[in-house]
Amino acid sequence: MSEHFSHPLDDPATDPFEIARNAAAQIAEKTGVDRHDIALTLGSGWGKAAELLGETTATIPADEIVGFSKPALAGHPGTLRSILLPSGKRALVIGARTHYYENHGVRRVVHSVRTAAATGATTMILTNGAGGIKEHWKPGTPVLISDHINLTADSPLEGATFIDLTDLYSSRLRQLAHEIEPSLDEGVYTQFRGPHYETPAEVQMAKAIGGHIVGMSTALEAIAARQAGMEILGMSLITNLAAGIQKTPLSHEEVIEAGREAEPVISALLARIVGAL
Repeated sequence: MSEHFSHPLDDPATDPFEIARNAAAQIAEKTGVDRHDIALTLGSGWGKAAELLGETTATIPADEIVGFSKPALAGHPGTLRSILLPSGKRALVIGARTHYYENHGVRRVVHSVRTAAATGATTMILTNGAGGIKEHWKPGTPVLISDHINLTADSPLEGATFIDLTDLYSSRLRQLAHEIEPSLDEGVYTQFRGPHYETPAEVQMAKAIGGHIVGMSTALEAIAARQAGMEILGMSLITNLAAGIQKTPLSHEEVIEAGREAEPVISALLARIVGAL
C-alpha cells in the first residue's frame, strides 16, 4: 500500500526544484508577471517595506501556490506580492515564511527561496527579527548579517551536494547598504532550532563561537539561495537583547512591539537599499 503524503514536499520521492518551478509558473499566471528580478522575505518588523518599494500590482494568498502553507506566526501576512519598482525591475515579496520549528521539514522551510529563484530572481533579501548579543544594540537596531552559524543540525542540501558558502552574505550588497546608511553595524547570525528562546548559557555559547545575533530562521534559507545561484543580503532587526544579556524575561509580545516601533525607519532603509540595486 502506498504511503499518503498530504503535502507535495513531504514525499521524499518528489523533486523539490520541480515543485518550485511549478510554484513559479503559478505565480507568473496569477500575477501576470513572467519574471521577477529581486525577492524579499520580510520577517518580524520588516513588513511595511513592501508598501515603500513601489507599486504593488498583484497580491496572492500564499497557500494558493503549490508548496506554500499559511504562516504559523503572527506578524507574517501570508501573502506573495508582485511589486513594480521605480527602476522598472520586479520584486517578489514573500510574507509567508515557514519556520524550521514548525517541524514540516527543511524542504518546506526553503521552498519560498527556491520558488523565488525559479521566478527568475537573482537577488534574495532575507530579513528577520532577532536577539542581539552586543550590548550596545538597542531594540529597534537594524544589523547587516555578515555570516551565519547554523545550529539546526540540518541542511536544505540533499545527497552529495557540495556548495561553497564563502561570502554567502554578499560583501558587494553589504557595501551597497553601507553606502546607503553608513551607521549600519554587522554581525554573525546564529540560527537555533526554536521555538523556545535560547537559554543564557546557549547565548554565551553562541557568543563564544563567534555569534552576535540569535534567531530561528534565515540560515537554512540562505544556503538554499546560494545553491540556487542567488546573491544574498541578510538583515536582522534587533528586537531585544538575548537571554542573559537582557536582564528581563523575553516575550514574543516584546518582539512584536519592538518591530512595530522600528518598522517605519527600517522599512524606509530597506526600500532605499532595494532602490539602489
